Amino acid sequence: MTSILVVDDSAVDRRLAGGLLEKDGGFSVRYAIHGTDGLEKIREELPDLVLTDLVMPELDGLELVAMVRSSYPAVPVILMTSAGNEEICVQALQRGAASYVPKRVLSQRLLDTVHQVLELASHQRTVSRLMCCLTETFSKFELDNDNKLIPPLVSHLLESAERFELWDESDRMRIGIALEESLVNALCHGNLEVGSELRGVDDEAYYQLVTERRACPPFCERRIFVESTLSRERAKFVIRDQGRGFDPNSLPDPTDPANLEKAAGRGVLLMRSFMDEVSYNDLGNSVTLVKRRSDHSP
Repeated sequence: MTSILVVDDSAVDRRLAGGLLEKDGGFSVRYAIHGTDGLEKIREELPDLVLTDLVMPELDGLELVAMVRSSYPAVPVILMTSAGNEEICVQALQRGAASYVPKRVLSQRLLDTVHQVLELASHQRTVSRLMCCLTETFSKFELDNDNKLIPPLVSHLLESAERFELWDESDRMRIGIALEESLVNALCHGNLEVGSELRGVDDEAYYQLVTERRACPPFCERRIFVESTLSRERAKFVIRDQGRGFDPNSLPDPTDPANLEKAAGRGVLLMRSFMDEVSYNDLGNSVTLVKRRSDHSP
C-alpha cells in the first residue's frame, strides 16, 4: 500500500486532507503537526509521498521541501497552499516540490494530483533501475568550427558519464576542463591552424585570425570528430581534427616553471594533469583521453 505523510499544523486541515486520501482505499496515511515533526516521521519510516502545508511553526513547508529534496530525493512533495502564499509556493516549487493543490479546491483536485505525481515518481524509479543495467554507451559527434558548440558538448558528455557514477564533483569539473581544452585545441590549433604565439601577447589579433579563418577555405570546410565511450570502469574520449597535426614532443615542457605562463602547451598540461591517459596518433591530429573510475566516486 502506498504510504503518504500529511504535514500540517492545523488539525482540521490535516484531517480533511487525510480523510480524502483514505477514501481512495490505496493509501495508508500518517500525520505530522509541523515540518520538524514531519522530518522525524520521515526518518522513522520513509513515505512514498509527502503532502505538506506551507506556513507552519518550527519548520515551514519551504524548508521542509528543501530538506526532503536534499536527503530523500526520491520522495516527491506536494504543497497545500492558501490564498496569500503564492510567492512562497513558487519558491517551494523552485526548490524541488513536485506539485501543489490550493486548499480551497482540495476535495476536487487532491486525489488527481497525488495519483499524477505518484505515477511520474514510479516511472522515474523504473528509469533509475533501468540505468543501473546500463553497462556501456558510445556516441559520435561531428562539429563544425563553432566554439559555441564546445560548452554544451562538454556538458552533455559529463551528464552522460554521471549515469555511471564514475567521479565526484571535483573530478567532473577537472575532466570538463580537459575536454574543453582538447576541443579548443582541435578547433583553433588543428582545423584553423592558428598557433598560440599570439596568445597573451596580442589576444585581439589572435581571436581576429580565428574569426577570419572560420569563414575562409580550406579551414571553414574542416570538422571536429568526437567519440565517447563510457562504461562503469572508465571514460574514453577521442577528439580528432582535420588539420595538419603536430608533434606533441615539440612543445616546450609546460611543467617547467619557466614555461608555466606561456600559452603554448597549456592545454596539454591541463589534459595530462586531469586525465589518467593522454595519447596522440602518429599525425598528431587526434588525441585520446582516458579517465578511470575514481575511488572517490559516489
